Amino acid sequence: MSSGRMIRTERDGALLWITIDRPQAMNALNAQAHRELHESLDDFAADPGLHVAVITGAGDKAFCVGSDLKERAIKNADDHPPTGFGGISHRFDLLKPVIAAVNGLAIGGGVEIIAACDLAIAADHAEFSVPEPRVGLAALGGGGLQRLARNLALKQAMDLVLTGRRIRAAEAKAMGLINDAVPKEQLRERVRWYANQILEGAPLAIQASKQVMLESLSEPSLEKALRRTYPAAERMLASEDAREGQKAFAEKRKPKWHGR
Repeated sequence: MSSGRMIRTERDGALLWITIDRPQAMNALNAQAHRELHESLDDFAADPGLHVAVITGAGDKAFCVGSDLKERAIKNADDHPPTGFGGISHRFDLLKPVIAAVNGLAIGGGVEIIAACDLAIAADHAEFSVPEPRVGLAALGGGGLQRLARNLALKQAMDLVLTGRRIRAAEAKAMGLINDAVPKEQLRERVRWYANQILEGAPLAIQASKQVMLESLSEPSLEKALRRTYPAAERMLASEDAREGQKAFAEKRKPKWHGR
């Protein structure tokens, strides 16, 4: 898989590491970085040999501090691909899991990327904030307001958004913004551990689980959510892997997944 000038990708078996490589700009995203992230996630989605992706930042100072405000000030507008901020905020058809490996500051759009990921693991020195109101804006471009209101307890989301204050990793974990916080030298190892736990499951079963959980949130009642048809679940139930998993269990052996 090729890498762009601002985004690096690295295959690690069925795991893809996607690194925002603008440390001189605290990994802020300009138009080109947005496009390269979009393309990297497109490639990940289309590759049958890849089942989990990780988004992280270069260095240990910043994960992503949001938009490149110097470029944005010239245009007075964001220049995002159709899939939104970082190529992920408005990407609703990606059923493969994505993990945020938060290696430092996550500001504004950086928090929006985290909110759009399925899991988030942070180095314990990482800090987080949604400070847009302090520069006359709101977190609209990457769906941060909508996702945080759904992902967190509402008053915790209101605290983070309305105050614009910066919080440490321990508080981010306590409020549910991230799953785990570890010493920075253990971050990659811990993220790989989470990814390997996911990879123990059948790929289509993981995708079906993600689709059902996310799409059921749009149903007004539990009854409708339960009765709804989920294409990824139908595909999983008819798959070779579904038969293989049950056969392996009966034979007391580890299943061999093929993703079909």
